[in-house]
Amino acid sequence: MEVTRVFRLVVCPSAARTFRAILHAHRTYSKVSTALSERLKVFESLWGEKCIKKRVENLEKPLSIRLTDGRTVKGTAGVTTPLVVAQSVRVKGALVSKVNGELWELGRPLEADCNLHLLGFDTPEGKQAAWRTGACILVGVLEGAFGAKVCREGASELGLYCDHLLDSSTLSLNDVENRCKEAAALKLPLSRLELNTEEIRELFQVSTILCVQTPFCIFSDGVPVFTRYGNSVGVCKEPLLPHTGLLKVFKMLQLSPVTLANHAELSGWMRLLGVAFPGEKDKEEWEREQEAVRRRDHRRIGTDQELFFFNDVSPGSCFFLPKGAHIYNTLTDFIKSEYRKRGFTEVVTPTLYSTTLWERSGHWEHYSENMFTVTSEGSQTYALKPMNCPAHCLMFEQRVRSWRELPLRWADFGALHRNELSGALGGLTRVRKFCQDDAHIFCTPEQLEEEIVACLDFVKGVYQVFGFSFHCLLSTRPTPCLGEPERWDNAEQQLERSLQQFGERWELNPGDGAFYGPKIDILIKDAIGRQHQCATIQLDFQLPIRFNLKYVGKDGQLHRPVMVHRAVLGSLERMIAILAENFGGKWPLWLSPAQVMVIPVGGNSESYAKQVVQQFREAGFMADLNEDQGATLNKKIRSAQLAQYNYIFVVGDKETESGMVNVRSRGGKQLGKRSTDEVLTSLTQLRDSRSNLDEF
Repeated sequence: MEVTRVFRLVVCPSAARTFRAILHAHRTYSKVSTALSERLKVFESLWGEKCIKKRVENLEKPLSIRLTDGRTVKGTAGVTTPLVVAQSVRVKGALVSKVNGELWELGRPLEADCNLHLLGFDTPEGKQAAWRTGACILVGVLEGAFGAKVCREGASELGLYCDHLLDSSTLSLNDVENRCKEAAALKLPLSRLELNTEEIRELFQVSTILCVQTPFCIFSDGVPVFTRYGNSVGVCKEPLLPHTGLLKVFKMLQLSPVTLANHAELSGWMRLLGVAFPGEKDKEEWEREQEAVRRRDHRRIGTDQELFFFNDVSPGSCFFLPKGAHIYNTLTDFIKSEYRKRGFTEVVTPTLYSTTLWERSGHWEHYSENMFTVTSEGSQTYALKPMNCPAHCLMFEQRVRSWRELPLRWADFGALHRNELSGALGGLTRVRKFCQDDAHIFCTPEQLEEEIVACLDFVKGVYQVFGFSFHCLLSTRPTPCLGEPERWDNAEQQLERSLQQFGERWELNPGDGAFYGPKIDILIKDAIGRQHQCATIQLDFQLPIRFNLKYVGKDGQLHRPVMVHRAVLGSLERMIAILAENFGGKWPLWLSPAQVMVIPVGGNSESYAKQVVQQFREAGFMADLNEDQGATLNKKIRSAQLAQYNYIFVVGDKETESGMVNVRSRGGKQLGKRSTDEVLTSLTQLRDSRSNLDEF
């Protein structure tokens, strides 16, 4: 049996002393229940065996460690850790690190010469490591202090969470916060193990609770990693902090019911959501960020501006009102115009398919629980499509294809449906019915590199329009994966060359590729510094094999095409949510559902105001007329500003006589009297150039 790697979180010069130190820490925890005690005994037994079997290689081998500021630090393989480096160069606040682009725990010894990047709470990676560690602490508190049964814990963009079952007593959030703070102050280490299937069964056969959420499916894309904190054992694949003492502040946010995936019949489970911080300043900064997020929440903006709503008659499916539909259609038209420039052609495919298609593509085996199904006459089962790729493969195989036709670039705006759990739904960011700017490219292996560069250029062109900064992640081969290692190596090298040719910032994201091929994920940063992953470019070796796709090459022989999945906006619904929050509801003119408000002032100006509105509507603008006779001019202007109209035209008798409008921006800036033709020309140019400027 292959010996798996042990992450050692206590630094000392030899493996023996490391083992003794951690083992001593393990044995100083308080007494626990019989069930927990049995689980801990199994964990300690497995942990001890692996520590003994682990051969410490090259302990005396010197290391050269290059820091991001250009400094080089010397170390020893198997001994020196990022934590030791951080202390030696006096870097404060480090919580986790990256070694040659790979996330690496501070307490895990370095193994070879490397580039080291130390990350604090002000980075997404540092924040997630802190919250994952906070989740471990929360598990220990809930199990030890409250007798809860825990089935799942972890971290998300919202914070740390723990799904648990409590038989009798209720939780006080303040009490939980205080107990977490006390537990963290013990500065207990976190011990981690990678286990095989047999060892997992041995560990969890003593726990009926964790068998509910069996970890075998959780880590189908890699080796399961289990963590012991105090008296608790849980599943955590990603890096944690070296010890609990680095977290000093806890805040519990919400306690709500949760449905366990595939176990809807199990009731009473609750999710406790919270956050944790290294210090009070970090908490205060987070609270300021949360206030900014609340002000920009797309759900509030959607309600205030009458863009969209949700209804229980179709949970997770959005109803777009006229103004929301305008944004939706404008984004679609934008992408379609880019398609025409870049050689994409649009196809239209069905929404409902027999399960035979999904069985052929492999989705039925791995994804059927997330698909909506219907049964027709003859008991034939059909499923609403959650993705477009199998349909595009059917279209490719309809006739013999020639190398002269390639690359084929097919775009599809068909409606997609995914059966997300009700507890996971949230505004436009997680829905059951959505539409992607989805496209697939079928090309020869020789064309792949050029196609990837073109896709990256497409992404750059679109994101520049929105004003987003971005960077790319090259996600490489996961474990397990499908396909030959040589094919993976070649594909990853082609993606890397494409990124180098593209010239924008990119990072390696080891082991995070899809099981069917490597990919490039693009992370954008919005106006308040949050990161979102929208665009993706994925290589797929498996669907062309499963559908036996072939083309006739220059040599007259049949060859297998390469398939590329790509999206720029991602789902239109989620992108609208991101844009609403990025702009804070102040939509740029070209996207705005409220572009012009015309306000007549006395006399005969109302008839002229209606003419102005009609003139701008005929030119394709969203123009409205304020006919409220009982409101003052200032109130009308203020109302238009609050409704986020980009421009307000005030017209009175003088403007009526001269064919002019008095223009002001929603920010209150006076742009002066101008002829309607001049304003129409200027605004048309501003709209068609997709400028984000407010003035003209």
